[in-house]
Amino acid sequence: MRLSVVVVLYLTLMLGHNIVPVLAETPPSPIEQSMSATLDLWRDGHYEQLFERLAHRGKTTREQFVRMMRDAPIRPACCWQKIENFRLLNEKRSTATAYAKVGLEGTPSPTESSTREFKFSYEDGDWRMQLKDILDLAGTKPKKAKRSNTIIHRYN
Repeated sequence: MRLSVVVVLYLTLMLGHNIVPVLAETPPSPIEQSMSATLDLWRDGHYEQLFERLAHRGKTTREQFVRMMRDAPIRPACCWQKIENFRLLNEKRSTATAYAKVGLEGTPSPTESSTREFKFSYEDGDWRMQLKDILDLAGTKPKKAKRSNTIIHRYN
């Protein structure tokens, strides 16, 4: 009994003086770090750099992407609201899927976040978010080129 009282007092003193090291949080995974850096580029308005950091750009040109992002009123929230509840669902050598809540500002609805899956590709030594995921978060879609219905008649 006396020993348990001594142990409790000892631990109380040590915790009160921060002598016992507190368990640190696990550092974010490279995929979560990449997502955070990507969202920071978007929030800071560095759309050209953001475009270069994304995977699967398809037919969207840098100029189209920059224009769409400049016109989009939505952007990631700051600080701890930027990414919450990040969970890596699947990681392979060149692809990964994560689930996270991304805080957003400028949304037309009262919901100021998007909780969903995000796809990543491993390219050039870095994990990259998909361009489509960023455009979906921003609430914009690439505009398709208009087809011309002009009929040209030739008279011989």
